[in-house]
Amino acid sequence: MANMKTTVELPDELLVAAKKLAAEQRTTLRALVARGLRDVLARQESPPAPAIEWVVSDGGLPPGLDLSSRESLYEWLQEQE
Repeated sequence: MANMKTTVELPDELLVAAKKLAAEQRTTLRALVARGLRDVLARQESPPAPAIEWVVSDGGLPPGLDLSSRESLYEWLQEQE
């Protein structure tokens, strides 16, 4: 894989912190930046599955609604209109 050169302007404090981290990890700033970009891109390619929000309520069936009979269900629905 070929490497390309580019120029990136960073805030001074970010660059200082990145250089310090690279030194602590005994790696290069280039490797640290590449790893960070790969991490960000990987998160974009596979978004997390949406969380399921369960809604629970007390209640039950409305009065007069009988789910055991389709005809009864249709009658109940027509009464609600």
